[in-house]
Amino acid sequence: QVTLQESGGGLVQAGGSLRLSCAASGFLFSTYVMSWFRQAPGKEREFVAGCLWRGGSTSYAESVKGRFTVSKENAKNLVYLQMDNLKPEDTAVYYCAATALGWVGEKKYEYPYWGQGIQVTVSS
Repeated sequence: QVTLQESGGGLVQAGGSLRLSCAASGFLFSTYVMSWFRQAPGKEREFVAGCLWRGGSTSYAESVKGRFTVSKENAKNLVYLQMDNLKPEDTAVYYCAATALGWVGEKKYEYPYWGQGIQVTVSS
């Protein structure tokens, strides 16, 4: 069983930066995928970025490419989402998710493990 806990959210002005952290507990196989999703009010939960736990592959939504970076610290069981040049449309609850899929899927149903979510608000 994998449990996930996000931290690092908050309020930031447009153009600013935030770094989200996801602490994972439980056994993580090398084929595990760690991803970030987000859900804005009245919208569907959408894929943001993801990476393989063993490294070597990352994927980003078009809307965040060049602004967001996903990384991990295997020794500490931590996954990060560095968010730069934030825009008001990035405002959402951000979720950390994990799956044993073996590749970075972008569909929420592919992920059985979820954190509780953390609010990110970008003011204009």
